[in-house]
Order: sequence, then C-alpha cells, then structure tokens
Amino acid sequence: MSNVSPEQLTAFIDRALRACGFPDADAAKVAGLMTEADIRGSDGHGVFRLPMYVKRISSGGINVRPNIRIIKERKAQALLDGDNAMGHLVMARAAEISIQKAKETGIAWVGARSSNHAGPAALYAGMPLAHDMIGLYAAVGNGNHVPPWGGVDLLLSTNPIAIAIPGDKRPPILLDMATTTAAYGKVKMAQQRGEQMPVGWMVDRKGEPLTDPNRASEGFLMPIGGAKGYGLALMLGLLAGTLNGAAMGKDVVDFTTDHVTPTNTGQFMASLDISAFADVAEFKRDVDDVYGQMKGSATMAGVSEVRLPGESAWNIGIERRAKGVPVPPELAKALDVLAKELGVAGL
Repeated sequence: MSNVSPEQLTAFIDRALRACGFPDADAAKVAGLMTEADIRGSDGHGVFRLPMYVKRISSGGINVRPNIRIIKERKAQALLDGDNAMGHLVMARAAEISIQKAKETGIAWVGARSSNHAGPAALYAGMPLAHDMIGLYAAVGNGNHVPPWGGVDLLLSTNPIAIAIPGDKRPPILLDMATTTAAYGKVKMAQQRGEQMPVGWMVDRKGEPLTDPNRASEGFLMPIGGAKGYGLALMLGLLAGTLNGAAMGKDVVDFTTDHVTPTNTGQFMASLDISAFADVAEFKRDVDDVYGQMKGSATMAGVSEVRLPGESAWNIGIERRAKGVPVPPELAKALDVLAKELGVAGL
C-alpha cells in the first residue's frame, strides 16, 4: 500500500473531473471535498468512489453543468433543487446557505432534492464549526439495502446522520454514522480488496450471517439497534427525502448498478448559532469539560480507552495530512485504468 499526499490526490481528482466536462471551479470544489473524506479516514467515500462517479457522469447520470438554485425560501429555511449535480456541490451550497441564514435567525434548515451522493456526512455537518455553530446533516442513501424491520423487501437505505459540536481546546465532537451496522461503501471496499465481511454487517433472506461481499445482493444490511435503527432510518428518510420531494422507499435508485437514471437524492443541512442560546466561549469550555469526563471514565476489562465520536477521524486526519493517504493496490490499479481512459496523468 502506497501513500499519496493530499495535494497529489486533490490534483488527480481535479484532472479527472475536468476531463469529464466539469467547470474548473466545480472540479476543484468536489476534488477538495473528496480528498477531505480520505484524509478523515472515510475511505469508502473518497477517491474510491471516483471510478463510479465517472461512469455515472459518462453515462449521462450526473449533470456537469448544473443550475443549483433555491426554489422555496423563508428567513430560516430554503429548499434547493440540485439539477442532478454532484451531491458535493449541492450540499456545500446548502451548508453555505444554512450558515448565512443562521447568522440572522439563530437556526436554519436547508433541504435539497435532485441531488446525488455527496460523500461522508461529516463533511457538511462540520462546515458550521468554523462559524461557532453546530451542524446537523442527514441524507437518503443511494441504494436500498435494508428492509423494514421484520420484512424482506429492500425499501430503506443506510440513511446517514452527522452532528458536529465545537469544543474549545479539544477537537470537536462529531458523530457521523449510518443507520446500519456498516455503510454499504465498506461492503464494496471489502469486495474490491478480496476480503470477507465481519459477522453482523449483513444477513441473507433467511436471517443467516452473510460474510461474502460478492453475495451482497442476496441479503441486506443490518440496522443498528434492531427495530430502533429501522425506525431512525425511516424518519431520516422522510425528513431528507419525502419532505424535500426527493426519492424515498421504492423510488430510490441504486447508483452502484444504475448509472443513467437520475437518483433525485434528498438531503438536509441545518446550522445552529451557539450565540443564540449561550455564551460561545463558555459553551465551548463546557463541551471540553464533557469531553474530558467521557475520556476520564474508568474502562471495562480489555478496553484501553474511551473514545468520543469523531476522535478517531480527527487523529487519522492529523496523520494523513502529514504522511499522506494510503491507497491500496487494488484501488491504485483501478485509478490507473481510469486515468488512461480519461487521458489524464495518474496519481
């Protein structure tokens, strides 16, 4: 496994997207966000997705010259039509709008439809942090891999949610999770690497453990917490999908198998201005205190330390910014093939 500097990775993704017809500014924006996903350790949502994105773009499934626009708006709310753009562009715009509105109203909610896969939820939930705000993001996943609890029809996706809360001297507390035991991207990564999946990620239609990622289509992902995870996935889907006029349930398009049909992906982004509720400096110190309490907890036997949401990603980010992003051999080969197909310089 070789390491690639963040700068090299961003430049490669940028070249590939411009070769696909993206305007320079849009290619740079998406490349930066995809690289940030890899830096944070979200390996299933960074450059790993580039071949899939390019296939969908070349098949006409993504609009490279979109008109992302507000179609409904109030003081603390907006609804974006993404015009079938890359989800990264749609949600970056949604985050910007929610932050600007929250500066005036204290809290703002921006929904999106006609969007696409946007990478890890943490990218967008974390954007308000720089403005002393709390961020909240959720989305309908791009492919149904979960049945309703007790059923076998695949009607729900991983429907991720992320919440980001800033600290003072400590890292932010940033929860980023799928409503399933594992995100489907991890299944695809295991397949590419020729690895087996851990027991608990998927089961077949008889309820038996499914560990071969090549047989993923024969089963479904397990929701976190059983029926509770199913309920959470359903409610997030209604908020991010149905409320915005986006796909939900049987209307969700699996972008890993259908590269042509617009996904009409639904997402939402909310920003909360801390100063509307508390003194910012005092609040951030209190968050640090809670952080310290969690870290200072006595541990169970066999557990070396208590971790907080986002702590691992924060530490991975520090290491990868300094040492580069690891690229597995299988992925390196796929990216080399992609570079030749697009006529651009490889990594």
